[in-house]
Amino acid sequence: MIPRAQERQCDTIQIFSRNPRRWNYSPLDPEHVKAFRTALCSSNIAPVFVHMPYIVNCASAQAILYKRSIDSLCAELLRSAQIGAHYVIIHAGSSENKADGIDRMTHALNKALNKVQNEIVLLIENTPGSGNEFGDAFEHIEKMIADSDCPDRIGMVLDTAHASAAGYDLHTKSGVNKTLEYLDNKVQMNNVHLVHLNDSRTAAGSRYDRHEHIGKGSLGIGLKHVVNHPLLRSKPFIMETPRMNVKDDLRNLKTVLKYRKAYI
Repeated sequence: MIPRAQERQCDTIQIFSRNPRRWNYSPLDPEHVKAFRTALCSSNIAPVFVHMPYIVNCASAQAILYKRSIDSLCAELLRSAQIGAHYVIIHAGSSENKADGIDRMTHALNKALNKVQNEIVLLIENTPGSGNEFGDAFEHIEKMIADSDCPDRIGMVLDTAHASAAGYDLHTKSGVNKTLEYLDNKVQMNNVHLVHLNDSRTAAGSRYDRHEHIGKGSLGIGLKHVVNHPLLRSKPFIMETPRMNVKDDLRNLKTVLKYRKAYI
């Protein structure tokens, strides 16, 4: 993993510690953990983000799925500490009643963080608001952070494609300013620990999660204002853009670096 990240000129990485679409998983191999931590220590890559499996829903009204989701989160907090990661990312959940869902998820996150008391920080990712998803409004994440039992171990990931799909304007300089100032007012930027820098194949307000290459989607040049905004310039950025090989990653990175250079 580390050599692949270095090949792509990464300063930070996001990984899965297990299959993101299955419940079952094997314990981490101690030799693999040792090799990863050794490679990480010899690199300049930091911080390390671990993404939760997509199937987890910590807002589920179904008792079995709810418990399974909490157990899965506890396992990820432990696994992340094993490999020397710093953050775990979880998507805001889904519920027919958003208010009830936000309360259930807040309870679930508190339960997991109280059970697994380590230094891993849990980050809630905003959603496009498809179907019964919540987390499309910054206020939803604001409430979950405010109601946390462990305020020093919880924060947010801002996904640009999701924010656009949810109706936030990230397409123009004035739109980026307005959206980020609103985010700072609600969640506060010291609680935003990561930006998922993604363009979108769908229009603003579409509610669809379809990522596109940087500068090739509906956000277009708006992302130049995102990567250079004073409120975000010190944050880590992770691209979750479509790719078939390393050339795709390097092409997207080249575009981002061009955006940064244009502001210098």
